[in-house]
Amino acid sequence: MSLELSEQEAIRRNSLQELYKLGIDPYPAEKFEVNVTTKEILDKFPNNNTLYQEIKIAGRIMSRRIMGAASFVELQDAVGRIQLYFKRDDICTGEDKTMYNTVFKRLLDIGDIIGVSGVVFITQMGEITIHVKEFNVLCKSLRPLPIVKEKDNVVYDAFTDPEQRYRQRYVDLIVNPEVRDTFVKRNQLVNSMRQFLSQKGYLEVETPILQPLYGGAAARPFTTHHNTLDLTLYLRIANELYLKRLIVGGYDGVFEFSKDFRNEGMDRFHNPEFTQMELYVAYKDYEWMMNTVEEMVEKIALDLHGTTKITVGDNVIDFKRPWKRFTMYEAIQHFTGTDISEMDEKQLTEVACKAGVEVDPSMGKGKLIDEIFGQTCESQLIQPTFITDYPIEMCRLPKNTAINQAWSNGLKPSATAKKYVMLFQNLTTPLINASVLKRSLNWDAVAIQKVWFWMKTSFVPLSSVCHQRQVLALVSIV
Repeated sequence: MSLELSEQEAIRRNSLQELYKLGIDPYPAEKFEVNVTTKEILDKFPNNNTLYQEIKIAGRIMSRRIMGAASFVELQDAVGRIQLYFKRDDICTGEDKTMYNTVFKRLLDIGDIIGVSGVVFITQMGEITIHVKEFNVLCKSLRPLPIVKEKDNVVYDAFTDPEQRYRQRYVDLIVNPEVRDTFVKRNQLVNSMRQFLSQKGYLEVETPILQPLYGGAAARPFTTHHNTLDLTLYLRIANELYLKRLIVGGYDGVFEFSKDFRNEGMDRFHNPEFTQMELYVAYKDYEWMMNTVEEMVEKIALDLHGTTKITVGDNVIDFKRPWKRFTMYEAIQHFTGTDISEMDEKQLTEVACKAGVEVDPSMGKGKLIDEIFGQTCESQLIQPTFITDYPIEMCRLPKNTAINQAWSNGLKPSATAKKYVMLFQNLTTPLINASVLKRSLNWDAVAIQKVWFWMKTSFVPLSSVCHQRQVLALVSIV
């Protein structure tokens, strides 16, 4: 089966062969010692133009302007871009001008990776530039890159097609530098969170991904098979149950950054594989956990941005403590002016219909309240806000509040009209846990038998266990 090449791909392969004929290995095994980055040059050189008189830098060619015996190149490394100045007589000091006339002008293309040695200076136009004295071909690119043009801070022919960007993420990273910054920020976010929790004395752990019985959430799992044991296993849908067992074992606090898998639908907010952080702490309550989440998120904002105020779209979000706190009743009354605290199911149905909720006869009182909240309040929660006291029908496993037995100690901090964290003060009475699960799920006899051992080993009476889950998206990060 022959590979059909485009015109550009054929030209690049011909250039590859010509490089070999000239005795140049376009994929050398020797290391190229880099002693500076583009960011270091751009940051420091304006303040001291005696620096960087002998530099070595490597990167990808992003644009070229060839003008006879002199040319300009835009080079991109991992942290930025910088202009290179090539002069034929400086590259080729002798009679042989092959390296400039043939290799540089004819055989190199946009997308190729080169290493250069030279000196930094400022052009007459005021642009910081590297005057190249020598260059090496480090990697010949055989496929053309999308060419993104920019003039007067206006971008033309941008690489914006979502299908291509997500299927060819490596190309997206090359031509859209701001995407690389998202990956860096995500790494910084995880490190900041890990540092915060470790300094509080909580233990980071790793729990099994392959599980004989999936649990900790209501979701359809991915299934696999262990050949040696002849055993069906499941990719975990949550790591909750193993973390609870560690609390039972005597740790005061444990957390894990876990990769979880759910074999369900997909949209821009739901991925079949995703990363989440779960934290369990003994002897605390959900008020304590709210304070802890506020403190942690404020620290993350300061670590990543140097300020608690972050611009998201048209809004400036301030993560400085303390955050707003509403019960679900209070939030609905605040945003709609309607007090539903004393309403029965019939009255709630009328309010839901007026709010545009598609009412189903199977909805109970709790589901109606949740739908009213979602329809009228969630989109207006722009600043960080805790929503507490969820209907117990919607959240059966947290402890009930001491104030109102119809509500549970479950809460969800929201910002920019999205949920980012789920907190629970877990129900720790084992017999009630078992009863709730049996009542909530329509199990057959075989399923109940399989799960009963898990119930007996998981639901042990802890003094007070608090559960906090922070979802970290792979592409979109707070």
